Amino acid sequence: MSIQSTMYTGAAGLGSHADAMGVIADNIANVNTVGFRASRANFSDVLGGIVAGDNIGAGSRIGSVQTMFSQGSLLGTGNASDLAISGDGFFVVEGAVNGIEGQYYSRAGQFRIDGDGFLVNADNLRVQGYGIDAGGTISASLDDLHLDAGTLPPIATTAISVDANLDATQAIDPTPFDINDPGGTSDWSTSLTTYDSLGVAHQVTMFFKKTADVPAQQWDVHVAVPGSEIDPAIAQDFAEVGTGTLDFDAVGSLAANSLGPINVQWAGAALAPLTVDLGDPTGTGGTGLGGITNYSGASASHFLDQDGSGSGELTGFEVQPDGTITGRYTTGESRSLGQLATATFSNVESLARTGNGLFATSLASQAPMIGGPGAAGRGSIVAGSLESSNVDLAQEFVTMIAVQRGFQANSRTITTADDMLTEIVSLKR
Repeated sequence: MSIQSTMYTGAAGLGSHADAMGVIADNIANVNTVGFRASRANFSDVLGGIVAGDNIGAGSRIGSVQTMFSQGSLLGTGNASDLAISGDGFFVVEGAVNGIEGQYYSRAGQFRIDGDGFLVNADNLRVQGYGIDAGGTISASLDDLHLDAGTLPPIATTAISVDANLDATQAIDPTPFDINDPGGTSDWSTSLTTYDSLGVAHQVTMFFKKTADVPAQQWDVHVAVPGSEIDPAIAQDFAEVGTGTLDFDAVGSLAANSLGPINVQWAGAALAPLTVDLGDPTGTGGTGLGGITNYSGASASHFLDQDGSGSGELTGFEVQPDGTITGRYTTGESRSLGQLATATFSNVESLARTGNGLFATSLASQAPMIGGPGAAGRGSIVAGSLESSNVDLAQEFVTMIAVQRGFQANSRTITTADDMLTEIVSLKR
C-alpha cells in the first residue's frame, strides 16, 4: 500500500466518522421530539487491495444507519386527544407526505379533531380505525376515524321507576283528590323529568293520597302532567293521565297495584306509552320490596329513574386501552364512536423513515398487520399521554466522544502520511 493510498484510507475514515457524528447530532436534536426513534451508525470496513498475498483494508464507511425501535418513556399530559402506545405497534395515518399519497405509521400521538370531525395528527393526516354503529358493532373496514357524531338523537321515555316510602302514620283526610288543587288535596307528591320523541323535557308528577287504614293501608296514586304541554292543551296547571290504588300489607310491603300503562300525547310529539314501576306486589307473587313501601316515617323518594333522554351534543371523548373511543354528550350519555387501529411489522427495522415522525413500508418490512390495540402482539393505548423520544442522551455523549476520538485519529493518519511524503520529496534535495 502506498503512502498516497494511506491518505485516502485516512480520508475515508474521516468521512465515515463525520457521517456517524451526523447521526449522533440528529439523535440529540430530536431528544424532545415526541415518538422519535433514535438511529445508530454501523461502521463497515472497506477492502482496498492485496499486498503480499494478503487483503489490505482501505478505511471504513457507514454500512447502515439502523433505527432503534425501543419503547420511549410515557409522559402524562392530561389532554384526552394525546395518545401513546405501550408496547409494540404504530398508529396508522393516511394522507399525502412529500406529495405521495398513502398509508404511514407513527408513534407520535399528538392528535386533535379537525373542523370536519376527523381525528388527525399534527400534519393533518387522518388517523385510521374502525367505525362503530349505534348497536355497538365494530366495522371490519379500516377507514378515517370520524368523531363528530353530530347530535345524539333523543330517546322517548317509556318506563318510570319509583323507589319511595309513604308514611304509615299519615292521617286520613276525607277531602277527595282534586286535580285542580293537587297539592292541597294530596298527602305527598314526587316528580321527575321525562322526554318525548323530540327530546323535549316534561315533568311527570305523582300525587299520593291515603284513603284507608284498616284492615290494611290503602293509598291512591294520581299521575299528572302539565296541562299546557299535551295535545289538546287544557287551561289547568295539571292534566291527570293515570290513576290507581296501592294496597299494603301489615308489614308495610306493597300487596297490590292497580296503576296500569299510561298514554300521554305530548304536543307535537308521538304518542308516549308509559309504564310506572312502583314495586313488586306480593299479591302477584312478588317480594313487595324495591319500590313503594309503607313504613312509619316521613314520606320521601329514595330513587327516581326513567329510560329517556334528550338530544345531546358531543362534549368530549375518552380512549380505552383497546382503542375504543367513547364520546361524552351534554345529556350525560356515552356512546362508542370508533376504535383506533394499530399496526405491527414482521421486520420493523426495515421501515423507511419519511420525516415528521412517520414511517413507510418497504419491501423488506413487508405488509403491516393491522388490528385493534391490545391483541395479536399489538400494544395497548394510554390516553392522556405522549411517548417521548427514545434517545439516550448520556449514551449519545459517550458515543460522540468515541467518534470524535476516531475522527482525530484518522486526521492524524493523514498528517503523518503527509509528513512521510514531505520526507520523500526532501530526498531529491
